[in-house]
Amino acid sequence: MSLDDRFNKAVEDVKKLKSKPTDNDLLEIYSLFKQATVGDVNTSRPGLLDLKGKAKWDAWNEKKGLDQNEAKERYIAKVEALISSLGI
Repeated sequence: MSLDDRFNKAVEDVKKLKSKPTDNDLLEIYSLFKQATVGDVNTSRPGLLDLKGKAKWDAWNEKKGLDQNEAKERYIAKVEALISSLGI
């Protein structure tokens, strides 16, 4: 299976988790997904009152410079770890 196929499967599998991951896990999944699909952050940081948006933007910005294929590999590994701990 190609990297893109494995990545797309992980994207689908994460939606099937039995319980909701922690906020930190969700931010990690989000930031790796964005880095894998978009690349480096390409928007301005949300305003002061958008706490959720800022947290997501900051998490994505921390991945700046990470190769998109490496981000896909890390995303797959993270989803596999979540499946092991939470089940699907």
